[in-house]
Amino acid sequence: MGVDLRQVVAGILTLTMFVMLGNMIKRDHFDSITEKLPGDVQDVAKVAEEGLRTIAKLSKGPWLEDGEQLKPYEIEESRGYVTFSLTNGPEYHVSQIADAVVVARVLRATLVVPDIRGSKPGDERKFEDVYDVNKFIRSLDGVVKVVKELPEEISFRNLAVVKVPNRVTEDHIIENIQPIFKAKGNIRLATYFPSVNMRKSTEKSNADLVACLAMFGTLELQPDVNEVVDSMVERLRTLSRKSDGRFIAVDLRVDLLDNKGCHEGNGRKSCYGAHEIAVFLRKIGYDKDTTIYLTQSRWDSSLSVLKDIFPKTYTKENITPADKKEKFLDSEDSEFEKVIDFYLCSQSDAFVPAISGLFYANVAGKRIASGKNQILVPADISGSSASATDFISPYVLKKNHMAHSCFC
Repeated sequence: MGVDLRQVVAGILTLTMFVMLGNMIKRDHFDSITEKLPGDVQDVAKVAEEGLRTIAKLSKGPWLEDGEQLKPYEIEESRGYVTFSLTNGPEYHVSQIADAVVVARVLRATLVVPDIRGSKPGDERKFEDVYDVNKFIRSLDGVVKVVKELPEEISFRNLAVVKVPNRVTEDHIIENIQPIFKAKGNIRLATYFPSVNMRKSTEKSNADLVACLAMFGTLELQPDVNEVVDSMVERLRTLSRKSDGRFIAVDLRVDLLDNKGCHEGNGRKSCYGAHEIAVFLRKIGYDKDTTIYLTQSRWDSSLSVLKDIFPKTYTKENITPADKKEKFLDSEDSEFEKVIDFYLCSQSDAFVPAISGLFYANVAGKRIASGKNQILVPADISGSSASATDFISPYVLKKNHMAHSCFC
């Protein structure tokens, strides 16, 4: 398989950003494209690539202003412990991690590595079952002190539970959380999501820099899970020989579509069904040989209309390695399935969010951070054809995702 020079450059820029950001710390609705799209999308790729060249030429990299440096964090100042759990799937995990790190940073507290809890009572697993715990701790060195477990002398029953809004601000922490922390000494965070808001702030703050590092630089899959995702990506590329190894990932889950009903809101639909996605992809230029991965875990009869138009449409049960199915697909716990979907959608050549929400928003952020900005927002197309450039996510075209403020 050939190496795409633009992807190499994007990777180097991303790595440089994390190294620089780490050193500094120690001191819309359904948003440049690096792959060729049908129609005129390649023009957008040229614009995006030119933008990267301009940044590099003017500043020799995506450097931040000196005034945005964080004050050094003295580890010995730790005043207590902050605990929390990761819940509801990886699209929530990245936001929950960011909020917890910001809270611990502002409070000068020690952060305890979280556990992971599923949707069912008693459905719990260790952080290291899914993520690389040593990478997580190393990435936060000099930002906050992190320990794997709460000391035995501290009981979970005595922790004060504090509700934290997603993308918590420093002012909110000082006004609402710090008094409880000072009174109780140790707290347990429960993040809630008043809205799906991943748009970048108009003004940068120290808390935003910490959130950027936590969201894009701390979570890495542990080797066994990462191996499964890589093998599935490679399998899809092998199946995509007629399209030069490229494939599309579509977040389409029948159970969510049934719950949402795909009703229109504010003049726009919040989700699209299999037939609508098939028609959309066909009209913007994808041919019948295009390989499509669906986040739907197992085949549902309602998906047949999509497979009729795009025969190379697959779900996890088709491409999960046989020796890994029992652990990652056939267990009652769906946590691994959610993780596979999130990271596979983050690595695909194109991503189509058939359902709006946090999954779309945080996959978009991860793709933007790694230079994979080919995100196509579905829509009803009245004519027989349309240009894919008209459906690029506003997160990319308007650069209004918070990831843009982290890397530009």
